[in-house]
This record gives sequence, structure tokens and C-alpha cells, in this order.
Amino acid sequence: MADPTLAADIDAICRLTGEFTLRSGQVADTYFDKYLFEADPSLLDRVATQMVALLPPDTELLGGLEMGGIPIATMVSAKTGMSALFVRKQAKEYGTCKLAEGPDIAGRRVTLIEDVITTGGAVRDATQALRAAGAVVETVVCAIDRSPAGENPLADVDLEVRSVLTRAQLDAAQG
Repeated sequence: MADPTLAADIDAICRLTGEFTLRSGQVADTYFDKYLFEADPSLLDRVATQMVALLPPDTELLGGLEMGGIPIATMVSAKTGMSALFVRKQAKEYGTCKLAEGPDIAGRRVTLIEDVITTGGAVRDATQALRAAGAVVETVVCAIDRSPAGENPLADVDLEVRSVLTRAQLDAAQG
């Protein structure tokens, strides 16, 4: 069941205005500081609850992207009983030297969990690396999709984007 006040609550807590350089290098006048909702147990729970309904039914593992996707993936894992992976930006260079911490991914269906997507750069990199390691990655579920309405920034890697909230929904909820 959709949470009608979630967009307004996230917007009120997370929207910052000013000049911000995004991971993509783009400069934006609005920034959604996802750590502000991720650090709030009630809001994090509400986002994770909405994400559960967006998961493909054949999901075997939840891949939380470093760093913002990890707390969300952990909460979704607790709600569903599905194992989580913690996907690094780069494989660590010591110990196990893994890119994805958690269960073996080879041949398994991994649904990525991300906080905010604008151009999808981090998700694209993770998708390619996980596929190279044998995972089946077809969907990413994100808390906030900032990409232009009607565009899939990850179409080039055949990845479906499912979002809890879009930039348009947050803009409409702005108080």
C-alpha cells in the first residue's frame, strides 16, 4: 500500500538548495541528502516497506550499493528474509578482495538497491561488475529517481529502474 505522505516527509527532511556537484559531475541547485532519511529509523522503515512491493518476485539476493544503498538493503532484507549483499565501488585490495560482500552471487538473481539515481553511474558500474562475476542483474530499486521523467538512464545496460519516489513527486510535495 502506497504511503501518501512519504514524499512530503522525505522532501521536508532531505531537500537542500544551493549549488551541488553530483557524482556525475552535473551541477544541481537542489540536492536530496538521502543520509538524512537513512539515519531516521522511521523514514528508513517507510522507504524499505515501499521497496518490498517493488522487488521482482524472482529476486534471490538484495545488492545494496556502497554507501547509501547498504542501510536500505539491510532494512529490506530484514523485512523480506532475503539475504543482502554489500556492493563496493571497487573490490577491496586485501583480505577476500571481494567486490560484493555476502553470499556467492554466481548464477543468482540480484536486485540492486540504491538510494538516489540521477544518471545511474554507480549502478551501471556495479551492474557490469556483478554480471562479470556471474550474477543475473536486471532490476534496480531506488528510493529517489532524479532522472528526467520518462527516461531510463540505465537502458544502455538493460536495467529496469523501479523507484519509490521520483523527482516530480518530491517537487509536487514540496511544502
